[in-house]
Amino acid sequence: MNHLPKLLFASVFLLHSSLAAADDSQPSESAGIRSVSDKAEPSFDWSHWRGPEYNGTSRETGLINSWNPDGGPGGNVLWKRDSLGGRSTPIVLNSRLYTMVGTEFGEKVICVDAASGKTLWENSFNVWLSDVPKERVGWSSVVGDPQTGNVYALGVCGYFQCLDGKSGKTLWSAPMHEQFGLLSTYGGRTNFPFICEDLVIVSAVVIGWGEMAKPAHRFLAFDKETGEVAWFQGTRPLPYDTTYSSPTLTVLNHEKAMVFGSGDGALWAFQPRTGVPIWKFRFSRRGLNVSPLVVGGRVYSGHSEENIYGSTMGSVVALEAIGRDDITDSNELWSRPELMVGKSSPCLIDDRLYCFDDGGRLHVLDADTGESIGRKYYLRGSMRASPLYADGKIYAFSSTGNWHILQPDKRRGVKVVKKGRLNAGEEVHASPICSNGRIYLQTSTTLYCLEDTQQEHGFSIRPATAQERPVSEDLQLAHVQVVPEEVLMSTGETKQFRVRLYNARGQRLEPVAASFSVDGPGQISSDGTYQAPDDTRHVAVTIRATAGDIEGKSRVRIVPPLPWEFDFEDVALNPRTKSGQPSITWIGARYRHVVRQIDGSNVLAKVTTIPKGKRSRCWFGHPELHDYTIQADVRATIQDNKMPDIGLIAQGYALDLQGAHQQLQIRTWTTELRMAQTVNFDWQPDRWYTMKFQAANKSGKAILQGKAWPRDEPEPDQWHIRVEDDFPNRRGSPGLFGNAKDAELYLDNLRVFANEDEGRT
Repeated sequence: MNHLPKLLFASVFLLHSSLAAADDSQPSESAGIRSVSDKAEPSFDWSHWRGPEYNGTSRETGLINSWNPDGGPGGNVLWKRDSLGGRSTPIVLNSRLYTMVGTEFGEKVICVDAASGKTLWENSFNVWLSDVPKERVGWSSVVGDPQTGNVYALGVCGYFQCLDGKSGKTLWSAPMHEQFGLLSTYGGRTNFPFICEDLVIVSAVVIGWGEMAKPAHRFLAFDKETGEVAWFQGTRPLPYDTTYSSPTLTVLNHEKAMVFGSGDGALWAFQPRTGVPIWKFRFSRRGLNVSPLVVGGRVYSGHSEENIYGSTMGSVVALEAIGRDDITDSNELWSRPELMVGKSSPCLIDDRLYCFDDGGRLHVLDADTGESIGRKYYLRGSMRASPLYADGKIYAFSSTGNWHILQPDKRRGVKVVKKGRLNAGEEVHASPICSNGRIYLQTSTTLYCLEDTQQEHGFSIRPATAQERPVSEDLQLAHVQVVPEEVLMSTGETKQFRVRLYNARGQRLEPVAASFSVDGPGQISSDGTYQAPDDTRHVAVTIRATAGDIEGKSRVRIVPPLPWEFDFEDVALNPRTKSGQPSITWIGARYRHVVRQIDGSNVLAKVTTIPKGKRSRCWFGHPELHDYTIQADVRATIQDNKMPDIGLIAQGYALDLQGAHQQLQIRTWTTELRMAQTVNFDWQPDRWYTMKFQAANKSGKAILQGKAWPRDEPEPDQWHIRVEDDFPNRRGSPGLFGNAKDAELYLDNLRVFANEDEGRT
């Protein structure tokens, strides 16, 4: 079929005469490389992994009809980089391609010239205090901001960055596991950031503090230029699972919305400017991974877990995306139970829904009725990547390396244009994308740029999209937002809080005077300037702002400078449960720990009754801390002849007293043990020991030293274990690690102090 462009590229292509010889920063295929001029229209950018329309569809024409992974004449491989394999779907912004890949020590965002594949910059960062294995790093995808040219990246351990798109310089960052309680698991699933106007929004299962101490799938909306938190909102607490469902930004019933699958098994719509929930549709008994497809006021999605009704597994659903609150029983248009569409996101072509199930079978469904059209087409291999629809063709890649270029067919569903297989050992976890006449694909070993240089590239007109109603139609105040909404402060610090006002549709209103108040210590002025108290307590306060009869609030943790001491004697115990809570300012602690009385003293106990919280970490304060020592008394119980693991955290490292192995270990990346050191250490249950862990930065390295000894004996003069990290974590919050899967553990007399205060009490 000949696809004539409706609108030719405005950009001019220039032919390079030659390229430098290939090395690790150069592509291995150089013939026929062309460079896009600076006049390339921004509409050709692919700044989000699902594309500018959030649906895996490109309006470009003149794309490849076949290709050969080995390149050569007619192979349509413009360039490839064998050093840039991974699982992250790349993006293209301003003629530059950005992606994430793994390194020996963690991850890196890499920027290459989209036309030549030449490396322009790299930004590397460590993975620390995470159980994720090396083969699952780079799971998320970066997002680009067409307005500023910046890119945003969320690493598997929760390190979130705003990067200058031209230089790769980090403009601001947040270690979200330490600062907010992001859960980083062995499974590695890491969600995708996305841009909405002046916000960059990202989500994860979060185990925080205060009313957020229980885990939930939660979103944080950051000011994209400053990193301030504009809103922080979640779905139902205690979700079934982590999640990998990327939100779709859209307009529903004239209201701007973000539609996503949650860890609680429901499809949700939130207002992206405020985080206010619009509706939810209960869909699965486990977390959702498919990104919803939103077209014409309908939402299409799938899963491959247990359905909420009956005993079947898997489903594809279409629902009408209107209404408020729970729309499960009212808005379903059709469903197809037992279709196991749980990883690859669907696409809509004309009036047909194209869904690849987890086993690689393509199901073509009538979008209005859900009825099957034609016969199933088998891709040969499981399907994790989402398909790309462009130039009248579907580009699909199985995880086992089979690739297919398909064409919609009215009678059969699809017909094959071309198919083939990648080289042995190549897997595909990332989705193909399209930009400026080229298709880009990141496999487990290689990053490919595919282009048919003999075809004329073009662009068809994008259809009109739904629009919000003018804000002038509703000037009634419905929501007050206090910015920043989540803050970590130091003793005596001042912070300016601001108020933003919104109507019921989440549209910004003109500011009016608001009155401020504070629950807790400290003072706030009439203009929203808050002065934290000047004392040594770890406290939490709530900043409130009222406009009319609507109130908004901000949560503030105040953490004093070192030294700190916690003996838990000031914690009041509930007479009924005979337990209390650790400090409210600790991240990830209260749901998994309680204060109990043991041998006449209050101690901190890590409980065994939380199925998904027996192995966990918690943090005490500022992620910027460095060069300090943490010390605590610890005690293990024993059950079925098994003992727990007890750990102290300092500057992104852990000192772990291991019960089963009877060892003492220093590490930073749990599963990889890239710089770990372990020594034997015999210790007994039901006896108190003292652990001491010191982190220091020296000569470009991190120096880690640890020791442990029976509490009733003198402290040893020498450290039991010492390790140097040449690729250091230079800062990080103090905290605790514990694995109470086998038996409970206790901690007492916790101290954190600067290294120069060593030996002081």
